Amino acid sequence: MYSEEDLVSAVRAGVLTDGTASAFREYVASISRAPAADEERLRLVTGFNDIFVVIACVLMLLALAWIGSVAFAPWVGAVAVACAAWGLGEFFIRRRRMALPAIVLSLAFVAGVLAAGLSSLYGLAGGPGPRIAALSFTVAAAAAWLHWWRFRVPITVAAGSAVAIGAILTLVVSAFPQALEFKAAIAGVAGATLFALAMRWDSMDTLRRSRRSDVAFWLHLLAAPLLVYCAFSAMGVSIGGTTTGQAVAVVALYVGIALVSLAIDRRALMVSALGYVLYTFTALLKQHGMVSLSFAVTALAIGSALLLLSAFWQPSRAFVVRRLRPGLRAWLPQFR
Repeated sequence: MYSEEDLVSAVRAGVLTDGTASAFREYVASISRAPAADEERLRLVTGFNDIFVVIACVLMLLALAWIGSVAFAPWVGAVAVACAAWGLGEFFIRRRRMALPAIVLSLAFVAGVLAAGLSSLYGLAGGPGPRIAALSFTVAAAAAWLHWWRFRVPITVAAGSAVAIGAILTLVVSAFPQALEFKAAIAGVAGATLFALAMRWDSMDTLRRSRRSDVAFWLHLLAAPLLVYCAFSAMGVSIGGTTTGQAVAVVALYVGIALVSLAIDRRALMVSALGYVLYTFTALLKQHGMVSLSFAVTALAIGSALLLLSAFWQPSRAFVVRRLRPGLRAWLPQFR
């Protein structure tokens, strides 16, 4: 399996010419009847060896965490995990360029640094505290940036952004404890920030031929549930029963989400909102006496609609994008 990044690397190395690479992309697009930018490709597994290596890495990292925590201290186990994840990355990420191990090792490194910071600083401070947590999140964010600088694994940017937002939110909540009463609003601000960052990465690769597109994918995947939670919480979907008016509002909101997803050519928002839509209409059908088949009928209707949209994704997206301003279209992935 060859990725766009491999093709770009081959062109830079002189193995392929620009014309040959472009012709190959056109050929693949003609087979799938969709341009590469519209396929939202994501390199996860290059072969079963990826899964084999991930299983071995997970076993090794769990063992190091267990031994270090039990034999010495929790922070020792966390440091051992972070160091091992970095060392394994030198071989499996930089040399072998294995996709799935890269994701797992990157997350393990950031999580190890965060756990080491929390456990060690808690011990020095004599107990947990918001400033200690914020400092730990900040250290983890810096570690994520260092890992990105060394290995360029796309998911690392999302992981670093998550812990950076965690540091900010911890400080905000410590200064204003009443902020916890506005969880939906906080989630919305965090989601909007991540969404803007994801769009920034997307705008740098509208053809989706480099790892910038993968970085944007993980950021969208992180931002989507936060934005969806904020929107549906404001409508009271997560609270008790469902009314007919609420169901209509949910449909309208999901249509809006679908239009945004089509415009930016990212399906993460629609996937994140599925749970709320399923819950709303299942509850509504139950209230109208369809108890045993409520979920099945809802799933059938929504699944059929999504399959239909998937089959006509490219023309639907063209219809939406052509109605946007030219300046805005320049930020979006290209289409046919």
